Amino acid sequence: MNIIVCIKQVPDTTEVRIDPITKNLVREGVKSIVNPFDAYAIEEGVRLKEKFGGKVIALTMGPPQADAVLREAISLGCDEGVLVTDRAFAGSDTLATSYTLSKAIEKIKDYDIIICGKQAVDGDTAQVGPGIAATLDIPQITYVRKIDEIKDGLITAERATEDGYEIAQTKLPCLLTVVKEVNVPRLPSLKGKMKAKSAVITMWKAADIGGEENRLGLKGSPTEVWKIFTPPPRPQGKIYEGDAKEAVNQLVDAIKVINR
Repeated sequence: MNIIVCIKQVPDTTEVRIDPITKNLVREGVKSIVNPFDAYAIEEGVRLKEKFGGKVIALTMGPPQADAVLREAISLGCDEGVLVTDRAFAGSDTLATSYTLSKAIEKIKDYDIIICGKQAVDGDTAQVGPGIAATLDIPQITYVRKIDEIKDGLITAERATEDGYEIAQTKLPCLLTVVKEVNVPRLPSLKGKMKAKSAVITMWKAADIGGEENRLGLKGSPTEVWKIFTPPPRPQGKIYEGDAKEAVNQLVDAIKVINR
């Protein structure tokens, strides 16, 4: 079974900065990490390989330094790393990102399952995984919390919902987005770290993956950021003192004032 795990290098959430002119994330000089939800995607891909055989390819789009997250994925059990990097991809929104990753996946060709974390912490849109599936025209199961069975070209999984879970089944090849309940990610082994250090990362530019120029980067991104601002702090709550009856009366009076 051949698996592609799509991962992303994101700024450490404590150091996120926005360029006031371009309205894009500032990545230069900012500590970057593997998107936390993608750690679960890596682990699930490696577990499937250990159970069914095959290989796991980690795929990411980003600047040249994003090879660091691919090496981390290899240290955790992935077999190869592919980085699509080009100035032509700069400013990509979720639509352009999904398209670019899809073209890279088409170049890889041989896959049974694509696994993504449910969302990236720097955007929180949860759109790229489904966007890849839509572009490739393959079925998808989102918010997977458990894979129940893979048999006879079909996969059965539990997907998390707001009030529980539901069972979904679809044919392979397919795309899954996973939530943190799906597994507990492992730590890299010494052997894994050594393999990652010496690994040759495949790097593809826009010309290597093909695709329509007007669907890449800013040209292929219909999303526009008009304004960025810090939300005002929430007003502090009020504590009503006195016995319970008196406090409840004060609270009811306050609610009446708000609803007038």
